[in-house]
Amino acid sequence: MNITMKETEKMDVDNEIRRHNSFTSPGTRRAPVSKRAGRERCHSYHAQVFNSFDSSDKKISIANPNPKMSFRVVRSSKFRHVYGQALKREQCYDNIRVSKSSWDSTFCAVNPKFLAIIVESAGGGAFIVLPHNKVGRIPADHPLVGGHKGPVLDIAWCPHNDNVIASGSEDCVVKVWQIPDGGISRTLTEPVVDLVYHQRRVGLVLWHPTAQNVLLTAGSDNQIAIWNVGTGEVLLSLDCHPDLIYSACWNWTGSKLLTTCRDKKIRIIDPRKGEVEAEAIAHEGSKASRAIFLKHGLVFTTGFSRMSERQYTLRTPDALGEPIVTVEIDTSNGVMFPLYDPDTNLIYLCGKGDSVIRYFEVTPEPPFVHYINTFQTPDPQRGIGMMPKRGCDVATCEIAKFYRLNNSGLCQVVSMTVPRKSELFQEDLYPDTLSDEASLTADEWLAGEDAEPCTMSLKERAVVVQGGYVSGRAQQLTVNKRSNALATGKDREKEREKDKDRSPTPAQKRDDSQAGTPASATPPPAVTAAIEKQLSDLVEEIRKLKSVIVKQENRIRALEAAAKAAILSPPPPEPSPLPEHNHDTPVPETMAPDEV
Repeated sequence: MNITMKETEKMDVDNEIRRHNSFTSPGTRRAPVSKRAGRERCHSYHAQVFNSFDSSDKKISIANPNPKMSFRVVRSSKFRHVYGQALKREQCYDNIRVSKSSWDSTFCAVNPKFLAIIVESAGGGAFIVLPHNKVGRIPADHPLVGGHKGPVLDIAWCPHNDNVIASGSEDCVVKVWQIPDGGISRTLTEPVVDLVYHQRRVGLVLWHPTAQNVLLTAGSDNQIAIWNVGTGEVLLSLDCHPDLIYSACWNWTGSKLLTTCRDKKIRIIDPRKGEVEAEAIAHEGSKASRAIFLKHGLVFTTGFSRMSERQYTLRTPDALGEPIVTVEIDTSNGVMFPLYDPDTNLIYLCGKGDSVIRYFEVTPEPPFVHYINTFQTPDPQRGIGMMPKRGCDVATCEIAKFYRLNNSGLCQVVSMTVPRKSELFQEDLYPDTLSDEASLTADEWLAGEDAEPCTMSLKERAVVVQGGYVSGRAQQLTVNKRSNALATGKDREKEREKDKDRSPTPAQKRDDSQAGTPASATPPPAVTAAIEKQLSDLVEEIRKLKSVIVKQENRIRALEAAAKAAILSPPPPEPSPLPEHNHDTPVPETMAPDEV
């Protein structure tokens, strides 16, 4: 039987259609692998094989003359099957009075050691700090961190010290706190340092990714202040926003700053020069927008359209006004917070008041932002925090962990996992991630130096104990306050008088010696009569102890000499004494020796 080429192609197409129908029919059972392969072939067949189909004469026109169809339309990605799973309620944190403030903040910050949540507090603002092992129902009288006079609006953990956290409040003050290992046992009201600069409430605090002790704060006075927390002084102040600042984000090396403002514009700023390098309209809607820098320099924004539809865009820094991608999501009212994972290039969109977490993958191929899946929960979220990668459990292929705050007072832990059967370390899922070490000092960064963030390998330094990386020992934050460069002449005189009355610390002496002033030039404190008496008593005690030690040494030497002499010349043996006999009692001559 002779079969032409067209008939062969038509038979192959018919077989492909029948195979697809068998996959979709409910009465047919096939292996999942074959099912997926068949669907991929069917999708490729629909997308690339047919150009036209004429039903009158059943004529088929095929773009590829080769009947073997090896096309792949489904995008290949290791994160296609990432799924989210919420932990059980007893493994979460319950009975937390989450803040009811209307400020657009995440209300939650997390690192590998602690979980911090802004809570309702009478008589001021406070937030709660919990170690990760303190799960379950939190007592109502649990100690708080509460030194603010107004509600706390934003908190952020230091990326280079897991025991240091900064908080901004409506009382216009930024406070930096030192949290001891194991958490706090009583209410903490004394911060390490108070940062006072803003004239109105402070709603944004953000640490620098590479420089040690560099903190950015933004307030409702439309001002941005960049601090050196180690000295408590303002390094830079930026006044280039005409309205309220919604968000700020550093780029990968910390050399540029990306901000969003109420005037609907996004700006790329050189913070050390104070210049706006580029600006453009982000979203036409009047509601709050957010923008983040991706690892390779792209800009990702979330906001609202003119019709109040939520949307996201992807842009390049050299063409901010022309988005590469603009996608509308829904018509909800909640502000979307983009949470970015630079290791996997995944972006998680978490809306305030939403009950879902959408996640996308950013790739160089169009459409560049690929939707992956949605994690659905029944309860709306009030805030959310994302664990750094060094706090994820590498044994279960966990690539992200979220802490969702519900209105009911529950902090729900959600784990994002890549399904893998192997129990070995997955190097493709865990490249070198950000470590807790700083690349630069604050002075080096201010002088114009830039450096890549320090990274670490989770295979070498991650320890899987109770589901995450165990940080090192607590590092104490030391603050060496200098004179405020923004103070007036009278204020500087007052500070100098206070410095005269106050004895210098070793750190201050070291700074003075480095600055050219010898540390010995500082006059010592006055010596009183009581101190002189204590010193004389100590000297007398030391003299007595020395005399006792000398006597004991002489006695030990004499004993050692006597012992040595006794060993070298042993004494002669003494004669054995004769037994004493009683003359009244005669001794028989035949008595045995043992009977005497």
